[in-house]
Amino acid sequence: MLHKYKFVLTNHHLPTHLKKQKTKNKKPRTKNKEQGTINNEQETINKKQKTVSEILIQVEGVSKKFCKSLKRSLMYGAMDIGSELLGKYRSTELREDEFWAVRDVNFEVRRGECLGLIGHNGAGKSTLLKMLNGLIAPDTGRITMKGRIGALIELGTGFNPILTGRENVYNNGAVLGFSRQEIDRKFDAIVDFAEIGEFIDSPVQNYSSGMKVRLGFAVAAQMEPDVLIIDEVLAVGDLNFKLKCFNIIDQIVEKCAVIFVSHSMQMVSRLCSQIILMERGGVKYYGNNISTGIDRYYSDLAGKISNFIRNDFNIEVLKTTINNSTDQVPIIKRLDDLNINIMVKFDKEYERAVASIVIIDFEQKPIGVCPSELPIAELGSEKTTEDSKIMLSINIHIPRIQLSKGIYTITLNMAEARGSKPLARINNIKHFQVISNRDVWPPLEMEGFWS
Repeated sequence: MLHKYKFVLTNHHLPTHLKKQKTKNKKPRTKNKEQGTINNEQETINKKQKTVSEILIQVEGVSKKFCKSLKRSLMYGAMDIGSELLGKYRSTELREDEFWAVRDVNFEVRRGECLGLIGHNGAGKSTLLKMLNGLIAPDTGRITMKGRIGALIELGTGFNPILTGRENVYNNGAVLGFSRQEIDRKFDAIVDFAEIGEFIDSPVQNYSSGMKVRLGFAVAAQMEPDVLIIDEVLAVGDLNFKLKCFNIIDQIVEKCAVIFVSHSMQMVSRLCSQIILMERGGVKYYGNNISTGIDRYYSDLAGKISNFIRNDFNIEVLKTTINNSTDQVPIIKRLDDLNINIMVKFDKEYERAVASIVIIDFEQKPIGVCPSELPIAELGSEKTTEDSKIMLSINIHIPRIQLSKGIYTITLNMAEARGSKPLARINNIKHFQVISNRDVWPPLEMEGFWS
């Protein structure tokens, strides 16, 4: 969605007829060439300083409360309106059934900065974004935003579903203050980026979710906003679209302030220059150290993980330990050895099967595989149980693990032979967390020697 919000009017924001009027009222410049050169140099310096240090988003003590009960919410709303009509301040105390969705949030974003907003579901991120976008008002505090704002918060936000894609592009541009001629110049770039050329004259209600996201992002980015707000909607697009979005963000972040909301820590680490971790409506961490914010996010997540094992027919995983740790989610330092012990029970028909483990990151992307060279029955210590099944204690040793920081899980695979028909797969037999002092976004942090 694109709209104006608390503009600080400068000449390039003014309509054309006001620009002319303002120009007429200006005092004529001096004809002294030397003085003119000094003035031009000073203007250039001022523009550079403004570009670097200008604060475009400032949030001061912002809080928002909601009510769990619909009836009480309507009653409290009427009471608040009455208080405002009488010139009284709204109550800042929680009343019955009320709770703080956002509580005392403070931050600022300058031009050229990208703020990553992270937190688990229900932390208050969406409520904060809606206040930043002007959809709802804060109960306490102040939000100051300067310039044009491009927001991509929810699918189809800011689009009229009955109108065509073309009509919606021109409507959004008009709301931002662009003339039809200016939109005409940007229109082809918007359509090319969105990749919906043949459907641009179809109603938006007939678009797929991916088409809506592409068009929404294209409008938000190509209209040269001063502030760009991006929610988790990028998760809807395919890989090609995500790469295009990242390239665009890299290009425009120097000219605007960006707020990026995501549950993908790799994306946050790649794009952001500062980070906010929210929990239960409040700010748990705020700073420029992206690594610290991500570590605290993962630490909170580790306490909520339960290792649910889905056993596959005739194969059962009895127990899995990592580095002899009894923790639910063991913590491993990068470049430490990874020692995995798996207690498994299976039918004798699987004794010639070949096993392998796959390490998967928290976004369910496979990171690496470690296959065994011998049949499973020749591994570990064998013990036959009373129900004619084989129980084995298998050890896997991976030296100097080079995974970057994050939470990973282990999957056990069985196959007739290496690279042949799979027999069984048991997902999520154990989670573990890798910690590191380095802040990197790729999943693999390789050990190398430079000279």
